[in-house]
Amino acid sequence: MSTIDKVLARIDTDLDNSLARLFELVKIKSISTDPAFNKDCRAAAEWLAKELTGIGIEASVRETDGHPMVVGHRKTGKAGPHVLFYGHYDVQPVDPLDLWDTDPFEPRIVTRPDGTKIIVARGSADDKGQLMTFVEAARAYLAETGDLPVDVTVLFEGEEESGSPSLHPFLTANKDELTCDLALVCDTGMWDADTPAISVMLRGLLGDEIIVRAASRDLHSGSYGGAAQNPNHIVASIIAGLHDENGHITLPGFYDGVIEMPEEVTKMWDELGFSSEEFLGEIGLKYPRGERDRQPLEHIWTRPTAEVNGMWGGYQGPGSKTVIPAEAHAKFTFRLVGDQDPDKIREAFRAYVRSKVPADCSVEFLGKEGSRALRLDFDMPALEKGRKALSDEWGKPAALIGMGGSIPIVGDFKRMLGMDSLLIGFGLDDDQIHSPNEKYNQKSFHKGIRSWARVLDALAND
Repeated sequence: MSTIDKVLARIDTDLDNSLARLFELVKIKSISTDPAFNKDCRAAAEWLAKELTGIGIEASVRETDGHPMVVGHRKTGKAGPHVLFYGHYDVQPVDPLDLWDTDPFEPRIVTRPDGTKIIVARGSADDKGQLMTFVEAARAYLAETGDLPVDVTVLFEGEEESGSPSLHPFLTANKDELTCDLALVCDTGMWDADTPAISVMLRGLLGDEIIVRAASRDLHSGSYGGAAQNPNHIVASIIAGLHDENGHITLPGFYDGVIEMPEEVTKMWDELGFSSEEFLGEIGLKYPRGERDRQPLEHIWTRPTAEVNGMWGGYQGPGSKTVIPAEAHAKFTFRLVGDQDPDKIREAFRAYVRSKVPADCSVEFLGKEGSRALRLDFDMPALEKGRKALSDEWGKPAALIGMGGSIPIVGDFKRMLGMDSLLIGFGLDDDQIHSPNEKYNQKSFHKGIRSWARVLDALAND
């Protein structure tokens, strides 16, 4: 047997123990957003540091102004890339508790009618089950061979679910220690239950909020209607003008930096069998919106968006109140792709809004710093090695997919530490992360461990 075959055999033999260890971690109520669980977050960090050190990755709990980080190192001295593996041990709150079938922190294995086994508990998929796939792969490699095939640094944080406020200062303070050749991130998903995937694109994000003010007070619509400016009408006009009749965004220069995908990539996506009818049907819709000359997969992966997330103004209580409000509000987000510049888009958006606001009215902006989109070089050797390793494990080609959302840590690794990231995860769309009865397929956990062993082995070989 080859070395990797021996490691995979050990993973299979030790699966029950791997599950038991995952259950130990999941039972820790590491809810980062609630101060009542601060001790639990520390307990999770200490559990992970002890576990890593026990398998041969020397690890310690590092203090921050918030919840602690866990950092571990295994230096092998072997040729090949030095990789940093990232995950987070904190979890979302469990509310509403009454919608859980059982205690969220008492993990259990449920066999579905189709025979699929699932691990049900808060954090089973996001992200404890995911990060433990790597820990267990490293455990098997070290137990079988006495070492890892490449140098490994591990970084686990405890504030991902609460905005990662301590992450930037920690990366800055420990830049030299944490800078590696490549980051490995296991906080993403597969294409489907049988098709592995590497996420190669993340959209950027820009948010802004506007408050449009007109009269000095709310007005009687009978006395002032038709004569006085109505902030609700102004906001409605701003929103209506953001898109043209074909779904294109009208801000000047908005599409600067948007790139087209290589033909071989779009062909690969065509072969995935994506159905817009099924995608929208699951949420009770039928007809795609957005740019009419684009397909839904492009809409959610490779095209920029302008969305209205909230709008309000005037009377919103029961019944009627004949009022013209003094002010109206709206919240916007823009998902960015390619090389779009969030600062330029903010400037264009604000200039557009000001052009829509009458001279005797005012607008206030309450925006936040934006983040750029990220994408991997499709010719990157590590990407091809990772894809082959996944394909070997799952028996079908690994899909290279985009992500409609953002994972801030990936941008931080790129901008602050100069590292690209391989985003390999084993979650599924129906894992109900952040929701009651969160689950993780046992197959995802088992084959996820095997997959990471293969990826580490592949990265070590030319």
